[in-house]
Amino acid sequence: MFLFLSLPFVAISQTGSEIYLFDLKMVNNEPILSNPVNFTNHKGYDNQPFFHPKKSIIYYSSFNDSGRSDIKLYNYKTNQTSNFTLTNDREYSPTLTPDGKFISCIIQRDNGAQDLGKYPVKMGEPVVLINTLKVGYHVWVNKTSLLLFVLGDSGRNTLHYYNLKTKEDKVLIKNPGRSLHRVSGKLPGTEGISFVEKLSKDEWQIKRYDSKTGEITFIAKTLTGREDLCWLSNGLIIMSDGTGLFYLNIYNNQGWKPILADMGTASLKAITRLAVSSDNSKLAVVASE
Repeated sequence: MFLFLSLPFVAISQTGSEIYLFDLKMVNNEPILSNPVNFTNHKGYDNQPFFHPKKSIIYYSSFNDSGRSDIKLYNYKTNQTSNFTLTNDREYSPTLTPDGKFISCIIQRDNGAQDLGKYPVKMGEPVVLINTLKVGYHVWVNKTSLLLFVLGDSGRNTLHYYNLKTKEDKVLIKNPGRSLHRVSGKLPGTEGISFVEKLSKDEWQIKRYDSKTGEITFIAKTLTGREDLCWLSNGLIIMSDGTGLFYLNIYNNQGWKPILADMGTASLKAITRLAVSSDNSKLAVVASE
């Protein structure tokens, strides 16, 4: 067992990332990681993991030999991988819809458009939900509304509240991070979505959008220059500084602490996206090849 070391971040491209799956357990309210497995083990881009909340399945985005991204699914009980989509477009950011019947995702077209669509979980043709915005990332607020990371010209990205039923499109903030998460049940008495707001070069903050009132409140500062995170059900946040993994207990205000991990033979670098299973027993970590 050893502590992750904090080393300078090394940027990764969309052509060289893997997803590692860790066993996760809590000891004295601290996360402990062990048994890392590189379940993608595929040359090229494998990224954006999403755990099905009720099944032992991870959906993720993966480049094929022609450089187009499809959604794959990995069953970590059977150790089997299969394609969920196999199309001429590029699919990113798979997410289960609130009714559990579809996988919503970003569909990137050859003309540069990035629509939000959804595929039936039993597979089939997609339904386009939003094609009037260039959507980069999304999270469901409820069955009819979402928060969207929308790409703008010259990096002028914005965070939107969007209602599919009424077509209401409201800009909440400018310059958001890409990591959007439901925090219902993690912050007592509230329902909402967490996001990162990049206030300046050195000041990035985790905030919460209250889905009932529309109020935005401060949660904590991120690790310096980092935007990817995930939530445990007990209110802990996990982030990485690029090579190390850290956790923050939002209730005791003691700051970010390194996570104890048994890495085996794995050597992770340029860590970015993170995802945790609904029972908090597995952690998916994206790192460069």
